[in-house]
Amino acid sequence: MIAPSRGAGGNDPSRAAGGDKGDGSGLRWWAAFSSSPTLRLVVRRILVAIPVMVGVTFLTAVLLNLLPGDAASALLGADATPQEVHQLYLKLHLNEPFFVRYWQWIVGVFHGHLGASLQNGQPVAQIIGQRLPITFELIVFASIVMLLISIPLAMLCARRPGGVVDRITMVLSMGFLSVPQFVLGLIFVLVFAVIFRVFPALGYTPITQSVGENLRDFTLPAFSIALPLAGFYVRLLRADLIEQMESQDYVVTARAKGFGSWYILTRHAFRNSLIGFVTIFGLNVATLFAYTVIVEEIFGLPGLGYALINGVGDRDAPLVQGIVLVLAGIVVIVNLLTDLTYGVIDPRVRYGRSAV
Repeated sequence: MIAPSRGAGGNDPSRAAGGDKGDGSGLRWWAAFSSSPTLRLVVRRILVAIPVMVGVTFLTAVLLNLLPGDAASALLGADATPQEVHQLYLKLHLNEPFFVRYWQWIVGVFHGHLGASLQNGQPVAQIIGQRLPITFELIVFASIVMLLISIPLAMLCARRPGGVVDRITMVLSMGFLSVPQFVLGLIFVLVFAVIFRVFPALGYTPITQSVGENLRDFTLPAFSIALPLAGFYVRLLRADLIEQMESQDYVVTARAKGFGSWYILTRHAFRNSLIGFVTIFGLNVATLFAYTVIVEEIFGLPGLGYALINGVGDRDAPLVQGIVLVLAGIVVIVNLLTDLTYGVIDPRVRYGRSAV
């Protein structure tokens, strides 16, 4: 009897099984992807975000290139001689065309390198890693303050529209909406740091050194950001809650069952209003970062906003472009998480094939 061949042309059961297993895993992955609307949404958003983020950094580079002056002159100052400026100009490769410099930077980004700062040669990724936690803490602190103010006040106003609490809240919210963040920050510095000396006007204490001092340093900046936003969100949530309470059939049904207005407001109307609230909050993340740029400069917080302003002043293109790229990525991620939160708030929400 001749044994069957196990060569390249033979029928090896182990190889056949392995091949079937590999093909089967690929088919199972594709089937899981095709049958999961949420996974399709995530992949599509990521694919759409890539050209958007590249476009944002390109526009940033163009605007930075159009500013008068150059990095060599900005870094050396007015006392530098033309020879020193020219030497640094060549050292920083500023004599190369704009598109060549940007192309070299974007290629480096796709290889995981954000470049080096023109000011001190420090890697941009390292600078962002040091300063991002400060900006993140400020945004989280301001968001918590905003939510703790806006949600209870909106619910109190919606319970009795036109009442005393409603009218006072509407006046205050309009007042805070009318005051820019930098003006409010300067007022807080004057009142709470200069006159009463309750909080520091400038400075930053890492949370690893002292939690109490860290919170004191962030209190005035956080309230400078949170109060105008709270004025906006109070009005937004109040209007939606009043509409829910006055026009929805489930409210009439709940009242017919004997439930009180406060129970209906907190257990039913508030949850239905959360989708619109979360949508606007997710869209305003970019606004939050814009506010931090101004507030960090006023209070001397060494976050991304502070570094961004200094980078623009020094014409430090790699630093500015790297910060803008990271901020754009954070905004994309937050908006994606906002979309995914809809299904948690309302299980009826499903993402079909048209979701982008």
